[in-house]
Amino acid sequence: MPVLGLKEALALHVHDGQSVALEGFTHLIPFAAGHELIRQGRKDLHLIRMTPDLIYDQMIGAGCARALTFSWGGNPGVGSLHRLRDAVENGWPAPLEITEHSHAGLAAAYTAGASHLPFGMLRGYIGTDLAAINPAIRSVTCPYTGEEIATVAAVNPDVTILHAQKADRHGNVLVRGIVGAQKEAGLAAKTLIVSVEEIVDELEAPMNAIVLPHWVVTAVACVPGGAYPSYAQGYYSRDNAFYLAWDDIARDRARFTEWINRHVRGTEDHAEFLRSVRMAEA
Repeated sequence: MPVLGLKEALALHVHDGQSVALEGFTHLIPFAAGHELIRQGRKDLHLIRMTPDLIYDQMIGAGCARALTFSWGGNPGVGSLHRLRDAVENGWPAPLEITEHSHAGLAAAYTAGASHLPFGMLRGYIGTDLAAINPAIRSVTCPYTGEEIATVAAVNPDVTILHAQKADRHGNVLVRGIVGAQKEAGLAAKTLIVSVEEIVDELEAPMNAIVLPHWVVTAVACVPGGAYPSYAQGYYSRDNAFYLAWDDIARDRARFTEWINRHVRGTEDHAEFLRSVRMAEA
């Protein structure tokens, strides 16, 4: 498992047209990786994510995506994702195909993928009309009780990208705090890339933490602050002012384009991105 620069890791392992999941449930969202994919001009990606928030709004607005599989899309605590909405309603900057799940549905699909099973099961969709608009939702009859149970096709991203607190020098990765579906998305993927706050000699994993073993990790990149403006437990807090400010930035195509060109495409890496947005706020 090599330790690479983030730019090199993504250039090697993420290609146009692939299915890519950048997971992190309000916490440890891999913003640095998403921004690097924008800098590298990735396009036609099938993005997958529970709760796509600002990073997918930015990637969709920057023209990286052709499809989105998700559960609940919004700017948490603020409102809508205006770039996502513009792509769905108006095809700008490109049409976006969407497949929507409940959180339970997408979690079941990731879990099936991680377990190398063809589908996951849940009761949540029974009795709804969601199957009429989402062909991935079907049903089976339980061979033991005769009960009808909803199913979802397994999700196996070509690439999953996570941000975590630590990796050791062998490539084992420590994730702690609110973890969402990071473990399942990582184990379901064909390729797993992880950016981390720091690389250490010993992980010293606390009770109930998740350790992803080195043999499931394709590459690690050390990117301090890589989840900003979301938060990394034990390292920094969520920048709530950024999430509030994004609502105005994303409403207007011209203002969004100026922001993404200045702070993402116009910066060399995540460290320069952080300096750029902090200078703009000063």
